Amino acid sequence: MSLLNENPAMAQVEKKAGLLRKSSASRKPLKEKVVLMYDEIFAREDPAKNNPRFWEELFLMKVNLEYLEGKLESLDGDELMKIKDNINSLFQHCIQALGEEHQIKVVNALQTLCALFRGVHQKNKSTSGFDIINMLMGFDKAELRMKDLMESLDTLLCGEGSESLKSLCLKLLLCLVTVTDNISQNTILEYVMINSIFEAILQILSSSPSRIQHGYDAVVLLALLVNYRKYESVNPYIVKLSIVDDETTLNGMGLVISQALSEYNRQYKDKEEENQGGFFSALTTMVGSMFIADAEEKISVQTNEAILLALYEAVHLNRNFITVLAQSHPEIGMLSSPVTPVPTTPTTPLGTTPPSLDVMNSTELPLDPNLQTSNLLITFLKYSSIVMQDTKDENRLNSAKLCLIILTCIAEDQYANAFLHDDNMNFRVNLHRMPMRHRKKAADKNVPSRPLVCAVLDLMVEFIVTHMMKDFPMDLYMRCVQVVHKLICYQKKCRVRLHYTWRELWSALINLLKFLLSNETTLLTKHNIFQLALLVVNLFNMFITYGDTFLPTPSSYDELYYEIVRMHQVFDNLYCMVLRVSANTGQWKEPASKVTHALVNVRAIINHFNPKIESYAAVNHISQLSEDQVLEVVRSNYDTLTLKLQDGLDQYERYSEQPKEAGFFKELVRSISLNVRKNVSLNTLSQDVLLKEFSSIS
Repeated sequence: MSLLNENPAMAQVEKKAGLLRKSSASRKPLKEKVVLMYDEIFAREDPAKNNPRFWEELFLMKVNLEYLEGKLESLDGDELMKIKDNINSLFQHCIQALGEEHQIKVVNALQTLCALFRGVHQKNKSTSGFDIINMLMGFDKAELRMKDLMESLDTLLCGEGSESLKSLCLKLLLCLVTVTDNISQNTILEYVMINSIFEAILQILSSSPSRIQHGYDAVVLLALLVNYRKYESVNPYIVKLSIVDDETTLNGMGLVISQALSEYNRQYKDKEEENQGGFFSALTTMVGSMFIADAEEKISVQTNEAILLALYEAVHLNRNFITVLAQSHPEIGMLSSPVTPVPTTPTTPLGTTPPSLDVMNSTELPLDPNLQTSNLLITFLKYSSIVMQDTKDENRLNSAKLCLIILTCIAEDQYANAFLHDDNMNFRVNLHRMPMRHRKKAADKNVPSRPLVCAVLDLMVEFIVTHMMKDFPMDLYMRCVQVVHKLICYQKKCRVRLHYTWRELWSALINLLKFLLSNETTLLTKHNIFQLALLVVNLFNMFITYGDTFLPTPSSYDELYYEIVRMHQVFDNLYCMVLRVSANTGQWKEPASKVTHALVNVRAIINHFNPKIESYAAVNHISQLSEDQVLEVVRSNYDTLTLKLQDGLDQYERYSEQPKEAGFFKELVRSISLNVRKNVSLNTLSQDVLLKEFSSIS
């Protein structure tokens, strides 16, 4: 009975301290031998003084991570300095153990190092990086110790050894990189810069079996290392990543990113179908769409910023990676030999962990039933269509912003534009669309097979239509319209006549102007809406001035004029508003007057055609003209229309990360680092599994 009523808190402490109970409850519990050995390290005496075989025996013992980390976390800097020699000695012997043939020693040394890095940082977050280096390894020996550590990890990662051991090496590196909240304040990473493991990461990505096992961790590690003090000093990982030109390696990196995004898309689709079936569906039908928002909330729980950051760095830094975006899957190299299974990871929120091995090991990515092939760009567009649906919380807002930044880099690249607009590369891309009361859900099978740029434009139109709300995401709208502008600049320059439903874009842009006008007072307290209005008006100016060079048919040009005339009230109201604001002195005077000047041709079209249409209606005694009749009037009166030539419509400022986006990426990397730290629990490679694997080696 006493056992049943035992204090659970006490039991927990005993468990952490590695206490072993005898069968009789009256006897005092005994500590594990490894815990007793840790206690000797935390005493001030040299533990090897009375036992010369102390360190050799320690690494044969199963590590008690909880106890070791807990003990380190309980000591502040002054207390740690008192046992500094013993901690330095433990660190040194861990590194020596990495070179042992006895694999159990290597496993225990890797896990002990991780506990050391995490434990010492936990209690000493405000301590300078130099003091932490001194506590761990001694400042005078730090360079040598870290050189030996990085060389040992490099050897283990590049060798023919156990896959579990390689996985543990990557976990240790991820642990080391993420121990501080701000990655750039982690002084130990200076040694990771000097003793680069870049080549080891590339080797993992270039070989199919190792990529399947370790690709995800390798790509996330690389993305984080690239962001270490990237604006303050020369980061060798940035330099090296920017010049990689090996096709196999770049494709390997692309496959890892594609698989992680595909897995997220698949999970999202499964959950979406789950929510649309059965009782939920019946309820929704009964009470309208009041539950739609809740359903979406449940579906897109957590996005994967780490893998998005890796995609961004690859696209932004390496021009050769652009070719990978269009690389068709499945790739031949995906056919893999049997691989040692890795223990499954604990259940975590959607999208935060690497794809499961069954997905990574499959010879094909999950593709749409109507598609013969897919590629990284298609997978990324689908992913973007999910994360851009709901931007209400900060994480999703950041994710949507990063997606738009990646699309900006793609839209500026000449080679990317070439394959986006290639008529011989047609794909059926089923983007996710936000459920809205006023429209039916489009059937996937209705999506035609078209050049990829059509899917990018669809995504931009979808965003414009679905985010006109009280908490207006101004920054995202600016980026979205700029992506469209950059694509049209390419079409104008290369005279690409894209068969696209341009009317949907024009309609979305006019509705956006309408929204800005309706909410002028509220929006002006937070945003410069004239900047966005100018971008939109200049998009129309691009179509008016250069449309004959890139619109697919003459009738498309007629339809443009029809839309402007049909929606003339919006442009008239916009003109009145900007004229009013520019007449007053104040902060908006200049931006508003720019819109006034930009509207000159739109107003010329309205003022030219409206009287002609009214006259046609009066002469023919028609109260309301049909679309065909209006188009007839437009076609008959082009000759007498006078437009002004506007300069600089096809010019734009190229994307630059520094200084505009530096703050965003600093905060994003901090958030990713915290998330990785949470998920890189060493339990993801269970000690029992590791020890079982190596127990035959003695």
